[in-house]
Amino acid sequence: MLRLSKLTDYAVVVLVRLSGMEGVQTSPGIAAATGIPEPTVAKVLKTLAAGDLVCSQRGAKGGYRLNRDLSAIPIADVIAAIDGPIALTACVEGSSTGCESQGLCPMRGRWDPVNDAIHKALSGITLADMQRGLLPAFRVPVHQAALQPAAQ
Repeated sequence: MLRLSKLTDYAVVVLVRLSGMEGVQTSPGIAAATGIPEPTVAKVLKTLAAGDLVCSQRGAKGGYRLNRDLSAIPIADVIAAIDGPIALTACVEGSSTGCESQGLCPMRGRWDPVNDAIHKALSGITLADMQRGLLPAFRVPVHQAALQPAAQ
């Protein structure tokens, strides 16, 4: 099963919450607004800053703010910032892990097209789409939905 980490899920929540807040925000303030424990928010923000999705400001009036609008942040960027490159198996190009059967495996390189398709799909969904609850690439138009047979 392909499953995102909890930190990636929290990162989406934090980023969407940041978009609705004015100015620079602190991790305790974001934690209070989201219900995510403050140490977790701080860890997520630090990682998002390293991934250039948020920027930090030091000092008494310091905190974090978004680097770009939610419509310019694909979910693939959030996943990559928190969990690293999107790779389904150890043998996918660019994966940070190795495979002990790499030299003998008949499937070596065959996962790359699957990985690329998933990356392309995730790159087409922005945080603005997530915020609105609309995923345009995956919605079925009303006229087509009416033509589909009902589930039995």
